[in-house]
This record gives sequence, structure tokens and C-alpha cells, in this order.
Amino acid sequence: MYAISLGDDGAELRPLEPWHAEEFLANLERGREFIGQFIPFGAQVVDVPSAREALQRYARMRVDDTGGYHGIWLDGKLVGGVLTLNFDAASGNCEVGCWLEPAATGRGLITRAMRILVDWAVEERGIHRIEWVAASGNTPSLNVARCLGMTRDGVRREAHPYGGLRHDLEVWSILAPEWRAARARAPRNDH
Repeated sequence: MYAISLGDDGAELRPLEPWHAEEFLANLERGREFIGQFIPFGAQVVDVPSAREALQRYARMRVDDTGGYHGIWLDGKLVGGVLTLNFDAASGNCEVGCWLEPAATGRGLITRAMRILVDWAVEERGIHRIEWVAASGNTPSLNVARCLGMTRDGVRREAHPYGGLRHDLEVWSILAPEWRAARARAPRNDH
């Protein structure tokens, strides 16, 4: 299919398909505790069949034009990914998200991959509003939203019960004209 270089460090953005189930499971196992601090991402993925089902669910979403997974490979190893969800081309709105195992953090991989994903959503699909939702305590995730030039729309107080706590959720967004303007004037700073 495709492999888009994320820079000169060997990182690539590629489609994440059901046949990647073993790699996806291994990626989640390496990062389960880190990834699961604020969200249950991948909690249902406990073996190869459940990994395949999770990837098939997103493959169906891609077919239905409602979402999709894209993996981040570093030196040939799946280390995380970016995704679209609540993708509604007719209304011009979507949400984006990400995950990354701890060994791959601090390199700007998510920010670089997300720039490609947001560019695609805005320029290829005509999405007008891209939303990012993260727990208030998830500083790395909120930092990515800031790096992407998103605006904090507000806080949904104690909206997310997880891990025995109720977490505030911050909602960030960027509109297509803001994205284009920011891309035109900003030097690249991926960290």
C-alpha cells in the first residue's frame, strides 16, 4: 500500500491492517501500562484473535468511511499509531487520536504522523473541524494538540470514569483555515 517517511530517523507511517495482528498485539503488550494510564485503548486486545478483531473493526470503519488506523513503524517495528474516529465527511468533522509505546516517546513521532493525517483529512477529504480529546492529566497528549496548533475548546469535567477515578476531558480542535495558516507560517518543531 503506502509507507510515508516521517523523517530521516527510519520512522514511517503505514496502513495498519488485520494481517498485522501479531505486531499490533506485541506493540500493545510493550506499552499496555503506559498507553492505558488514561484510556482503555487496546484493553480488549489480549491475544492474536482479539488483535485481529480490533484491526478488522477499524478496517470496516475505513470501508464505511467513519474512521481508520495508521501504524507508526520505527526501524521496521510497529511502535504506535494515529487514528481517525467519528469521521463524518458529510458534516466536515472528525476526531483524531494516537497511541505510542514508551520506548518510542520523545522523538516527535506522533506529532509528525498526525501532521500527515490532519493534512489528509483537510486537503483530501475536506474535513473542516478536527477534534482532539484527552484526559487533563495526559500531558504528552495535550502537548501534541498544542504542537499541532489546536485551540482548547473546553473541559468536560469528570466526564470519563476510568481506573476508579473520574477524569476531566479536554477538548481541543483546529479548523481547516487555521490548519492551513499555521502550516504556511510555522517552522517545523516536532517536539
